[in-house]
Amino acid sequence: MPDHPDLARLRTEYADRARRLAGSDRYSPFNPAHRFALQQRRWDTLDLLHRSGLRSLTGLRLLEIGCGAGGVLIEYLDHGVAPRDLHGVDLLPDRLSEARRRLPAAPLACADGRRLPYPNAAFDLVLQYTAFSSILDDAVKSAVAAEMLRVLKPAGARRRGGVIVWYDFWLNPTNPQARGIRPAEIRRLFPGCTYTFRRITLAPPIARRLVPRSRMLAVLLERLKIFNSHYVGIIRPFF
Repeated sequence: MPDHPDLARLRTEYADRARRLAGSDRYSPFNPAHRFALQQRRWDTLDLLHRSGLRSLTGLRLLEIGCGAGGVLIEYLDHGVAPRDLHGVDLLPDRLSEARRRLPAAPLACADGRRLPYPNAAFDLVLQYTAFSSILDDAVKSAVAAEMLRVLKPAGARRRGGVIVWYDFWLNPTNPQARGIRPAEIRRLFPGCTYTFRRITLAPPIARRLVPRSRMLAVLLERLKIFNSHYVGIIRPFF
């Protein structure tokens, strides 16, 4: 399948972004605002997974779409997924090289999300963390969503089937290279599913100002949800 213009744009944008942020601590765990966002996201994601019926991730096979340098995969390693079961795909070889350095036992692939190099029903968990908001072309988003559903394990008479874990912006007005996605669009991308959404993550410009001054105030403000910029969700096909 030839490279789509929107995917070519993505390659250029991520390369430019890496140059712009070189030497910056914006996405470092030592940055208080970023650490706050990671900690809150982990709690909410695990809570939703628990409420969906999962009591352990041990023994499950996982795939992340747009795994980048492997940060999210490392979170799920901490949550009990074995390294050999941590699969990830990304468009950019440089980002994958860093992920392979950090996760040498994880099977990672440089691949286009419209054509995943896996058989049908291969995974218990399929993740996307801020990949879809970076795709501006609706046809590409639809193709990637269809592939995510294809590789997800179906439900059966004695099993619940796999789940998609979604985390992404619903609004991102300051970045022309990204477009927020609201629940109505997610439902269109993944038809025939059940959906559980939670609005989380205090908007990064607010968090960067507030968290270093008062973490408690940031927690309280995030609980109000009106300034939260992302949705985390669990998507489960009916099959």
